[in-house]
Amino acid sequence: MPLLPHATRKAGLLGVALLSIGLAACGNTVSTSGFKGEQHAIAKTISNLQADATAGEQKKICANDLAAAAVARLGGTRGCEQAIKNQIAEIDSLEAKVQSITIGPGGTTATARVKSTYGGKSREKTVSLVKEAGKWKISGL
Repeated sequence: MPLLPHATRKAGLLGVALLSIGLAACGNTVSTSGFKGEQHAIAKTISNLQADATAGEQKKICANDLAAAAVARLGGTRGCEQAIKNQIAEIDSLEAKVQSITIGPGGTTATARVKSTYGGKSREKTVSLVKEAGKWKISGL
């Protein structure tokens, strides 16, 4: 079943945003060594997303790396997989580094500042995460 036009637009926007912060870098990984405890787990989630994007594993990204609400915004599992697949195909080489992590009150939400370099331009973005079933997942940008 094809995505509705507004779902396609949202899918493209989230997919572009996720990958534009450098999470699909070819041959690069996000360092998690500077973080401890929950912050390390959050950095690891971002690293896992990058590794899955590098490997072209859109199914893993939608199942393991993105929060349920993010997958739903992308049109469910199939819409998510297609949106991520389309974005991965457009990315050649990026670099990313987690600059800082802040865990929200209650310990179930967090934000990470991620600096990315793509096409010689550096950007810093905020990645939102949520804890689902004991695991950190990307919820948005």
